[in-house]
Amino acid sequence: MNLRKAASTSKTTGATSSKKRAGRRSPLATVSLILVGLLTTGGAYALFTSTATADTNTGSGASQSQVNEGKKLFAANCATCHGLSAAGTASGPSLIGVGSAAVDFQVGTGRMPLAADGPQALEKPAQFTNAQTQAMAAYIASLGTGPSEPSSKYLGADGNAAKGAELFRINCAMCHNVAGAGGALTEGKFAPNLKGTSSKHIYEAMLTGPQNMPVFNDLNITPQDKADIITYLKYLEKNPSPGGFQLGDLGPVSEGLFIWIFGLGAIVAITVWLTARSN
Repeated sequence: MNLRKAASTSKTTGATSSKKRAGRRSPLATVSLILVGLLTTGGAYALFTSTATADTNTGSGASQSQVNEGKKLFAANCATCHGLSAAGTASGPSLIGVGSAAVDFQVGTGRMPLAADGPQALEKPAQFTNAQTQAMAAYIASLGTGPSEPSSKYLGADGNAAKGAELFRINCAMCHNVAGAGGALTEGKFAPNLKGTSSKHIYEAMLTGPQNMPVFNDLNITPQDKADIITYLKYLEKNPSPGGFQLGDLGPVSEGLFIWIFGLGAIVAITVWLTARSN
């Protein structure tokens, strides 16, 4: 009896041990799963960041030959102030990370190369062709991430002009005037007149914040909002003031001054003429 019971107990214990061994996960399997997870996550992150960096750096997918040409142009025309490696000097800031949009704006509007020291760089005829400007933009973009040039779909001035007018009044009119005519700032600086400025340069100015202007990135003002602002500004160019003479679009100050000088002056002149005639 006891022998039978012992044999039965031995069989039960052996079966239980076999089940435990069969259900136990090997330590190597756990390590393998962790490694697979890390490799998958790291690979996905590397792919995402490299794609995003490529899009930001090159903007339009510049070729290596274009980058090389831009490097030569930069060394010959810009390195004096910004350094051979574009890391900046006492005369000019670092350009690493400013992106192709900043280069296209500054060089395309003639503000750079700088003609003379002053409170701010003045717009003047561009010193380089569009191809040369694009080459320098590609070279600077290759040095570090930064805002790329805008897509043409946002530059057609075919957005919502009413929404653009509201956005412009909220974000831009305090410096540029509600009609985009510009205005004076402190220490000899000024916000320029926006009439005649290309859609691309308006967009790039919002995106990069040149000189005294704040940066309006895509989190502050979305690309479509920027397109609406451009639509509003181009609408103003195409539609003259319905009230007649614009007086520089400077608002009630210039209008009041006009009335004070010419209106009251005319009244005084008429009074003098009537008095002289009655005598």
